[in-house]
Amino acid sequence: MKITFVTDTYTPQANGVATTLERLVNGLRERGHTVDVVRPAVLACDEEGLEVPSFGLPGYREVRFGFPMKLVLQARWHRNRPDVIYVATETPLGASAISAARSLEIPVASGFHTNFQQYVAHYRMPLLEKATMSYLRHLHNRSVCTFVPSHDVIEQLDARGFENLQLLPKGVDTRLFHPKKRSLTLRQSWGAGSGCPVGLYVGRIAAEKNLSLIIETFREIRKRIPDFKGVFVGSGPKLEELRREHPDFIFPGVLRGEELATHYASADLFIFPSITETFGNVTLEAMASGLAVVAYDYAAARQHIRNGINGFTAPFDDRQAYLDLAVKAACRDLRELREEARGAARKVRWKKVVKRFEDQLRGLAAREPFELEPNLTPSN
Repeated sequence: MKITFVTDTYTPQANGVATTLERLVNGLRERGHTVDVVRPAVLACDEEGLEVPSFGLPGYREVRFGFPMKLVLQARWHRNRPDVIYVATETPLGASAISAARSLEIPVASGFHTNFQQYVAHYRMPLLEKATMSYLRHLHNRSVCTFVPSHDVIEQLDARGFENLQLLPKGVDTRLFHPKKRSLTLRQSWGAGSGCPVGLYVGRIAAEKNLSLIIETFREIRKRIPDFKGVFVGSGPKLEELRREHPDFIFPGVLRGEELATHYASADLFIFPSITETFGNVTLEAMASGLAVVAYDYAAARQHIRNGINGFTAPFDDRQAYLDLAVKAACRDLRELREEARGAARKVRWKKVVKRFEDQLRGLAAREPFELEPNLTPSN
């Protein structure tokens, strides 16, 4: 098949959507398909496909919005027609790609990877939440189907009028993210001895990630374990503020590849109280690295964590329950649980995810009707 991806984010950007798309693109190519990627020109990646102009979100320049390019895309796809198009982001570029594909009668699917309607509330724009949801629903319903990464998001979107929702699970690279990457040298640089627990957060340093609860969690654990260390990996609009206000925490910035894997494996607890995830790739990366994850009971955590066995889950958005659970986790022997976490992550491989996506795209290209998942309740 000839497949085109349209996205506003891609590697080398460090976020879950970019990582997922790179895995899907490379996986489809390995299976013999021709794939090109339409993306903002500012992303310095070695990729085939069209580069388009974009603008940065005010106050958050790392987030790029591609300009609408309907006529350009129409001309490009008229000359070299793809079998199927996957629009991964819902910005003006994505909306124009859906319009261009529909005008040429090329099957087009969309992806719901980010809860933008929740983000606007975190950035003090709650009145825009309803309008954002209306826009997203209209955009996604113009595609033949919308791929969603978790069962609970499917249920939420279905209740809000989104149509033709399809589950597209996510995987994890268990070779890259591995407990054997644990580094005593790195731990020593943090001031963490062999028996000193280290709490880790990986992700955007931004308001929508519930940063205040991460900080409060680190503080509460330190009250019980004075030599506890807290590490924030990532970048974002709140990074410099956190560095100024919390100099006792460690902020190595954005990390990738082996360096990121080493940081995961060198910690003990993964603290992830975000309430805005559609999935949360970092949950699986932490589990694959042998960490005890403490998360809210939804998205990736609901799908892959058995509370108290291979990780910890608190009732959704219950701040006190999360704090209590994280403190208890930090104070217990986690060796067996961390082995269970690694074992659970090994069952979730990208190879299976790519094969599933390939089959779904083949059906879309052949204009076969999609059937909704018969059972939206995840099973352990």
